[in-house]
Amino acid sequence: MKNTANFFYEVGMLKKTPRSGFQFLGSGAESVAEHSYRTAMIGYSLAKMSEGVDCSRVVMMCLFHDLPEARIGDLNYVNKKYVQANEEKAIADLAATLPFGREYQQTLKEFGEHDSPEARLAHDADQLEMILALKEHKDLGNRYADEWYPFAVRRLQTDLAKELADTIWQTDSSLWWFDNESDWWVTGKELGFNKEENQPSSVVAGVNQVDDTQ
Repeated sequence: MKNTANFFYEVGMLKKTPRSGFQFLGSGAESVAEHSYRTAMIGYSLAKMSEGVDCSRVVMMCLFHDLPEARIGDLNYVNKKYVQANEEKAIADLAATLPFGREYQQTLKEFGEHDSPEARLAHDADQLEMILALKEHKDLGNRYADEWYPFAVRRLQTDLAKELADTIWQTDSSLWWFDNESDWWVTGKELGFNKEENQPSSVVAGVNQVDDTQ
């Protein structure tokens, strides 16, 4: 049980481990845990949009793909020019303490080889998460995001992910919550609708109102 408790603490270290690429992007900050969570949600979505794919394996790869970074840190593309981390040892050392250690090793091996449909979707989920982050910073005025985007797209392996990347890049990152045509931001109230007629309540009330001026 103690090894399992230690594993949970190790997973928690990802909340404190920064994604180091943001220092080169020039804006923003993100932990590896934050990245992994959205990657898992993207992976689930990609799997559900695909046929003949084991969704649970895609999500599992997304959740585990950066777990070694609790021990070796997150090395960005500049770091990797000069630094070599022993990721295989980090994986093996953790696996030796886990009751599901062999499955953990096999999962990361499958992810790294990119041979299975599930691994390719998990890989693309990882890249799409980065593309989403780039778009969020582009919308806030970071001009370097446009320069990074084409390289991220070139790493995508599936047509589904490439199509989604294009849609992501054309979609304002605030549109999911901000409707600039709504009166909500002025009045704090939404225009009501009559459920039966699908008409604004004010219109229905006006139609039904008796004109006693005649």
